[in-house]
Amino acid sequence: MSILVVGSVAFDTIETPHGKRERCLGGAATHFALAASFFTDVRVIGVVGDDFGVTEEAVFAKRGIDITGIEHIPGGKSFHWKGSYEGALNEAKTLATDLNVFADFSPKIPEAYRDSEYLFLANIDPVLQARVRTGMPDVRMVAGDTMNYWIADHRENLLKTLAMLDTLIINDGEARMLSGEHNLVKAAQAVMNLGPKSLVIKHGEYGATAFFCERSFAGAPKDVKPFRAPALPIEEVVDPTGAGDSFAGGFYGYLASQKELTPAVFRTALFYGGVMGSFCVEKFGTERLQNTTREEIEERFELFREISHLDFQIQ
Repeated sequence: MSILVVGSVAFDTIETPHGKRERCLGGAATHFALAASFFTDVRVIGVVGDDFGVTEEAVFAKRGIDITGIEHIPGGKSFHWKGSYEGALNEAKTLATDLNVFADFSPKIPEAYRDSEYLFLANIDPVLQARVRTGMPDVRMVAGDTMNYWIADHRENLLKTLAMLDTLIINDGEARMLSGEHNLVKAAQAVMNLGPKSLVIKHGEYGATAFFCERSFAGAPKDVKPFRAPALPIEEVVDPTGAGDSFAGGFYGYLASQKELTPAVFRTALFYGGVMGSFCVEKFGTERLQNTTREEIEERFELFREISHLDFQIQ
């Protein structure tokens, strides 16, 4: 089944203790699409300038990703983010954010995309997220992401979008900020009361937790409990940029590849999300995702199975 993702396609300049890369391919939609493409068909809606050319298009083409929905603005420049990481690499310091053509991004849904079964609303203005969601009324499932900026300064519009989501994927700091609760269990309950049927809270290098309610699955029991998936231990983290979006792509891509959504499928998807996030951080930008194979993904998933007793946990 196909996923339509709407979000940023960008260039990143990144500096970490392992080196520096100038203008490598990035953006939330890019990381998500590459990760999800190992599990199902992916379509992308975004906007770029003249600096996005055949080299960048080839990255998507290699993975069979449909980029008909990426709008090219003649004479424009693509979104560019510049940041640096220090120490534990768990937080980036933003040095520059040049929105460029992304500042006037107005998603346009190609007619050929309207039969997409799954929709992912990456981190963009909640007004645009809601507009796309409204324009895709027949999708089987819709998931989304957001960030502290939208939570703090655009809360009213964000709440309207949250009411339209089946699943929200955010980090623990965003969950606390959105809910006003420090305890994550209480925070999750408060966030799901805003609309999402299920919630995935990312903990960075410590994994992710999924929260459910009686609305999460068709015929789901009321006692579906939270589920925590650990992160894979990585020998060397080179660049964490895009790890969360890669996690979301692996998670949602696996869900879209399954015939039905059950608690066991949802839990397994968390592990595939962790696998894709673990590949992302091993090199700069999307370099590792571009050269990952499905065989490597399954090998790492089996490693996950061994160290976390996955067969027991997904039941």
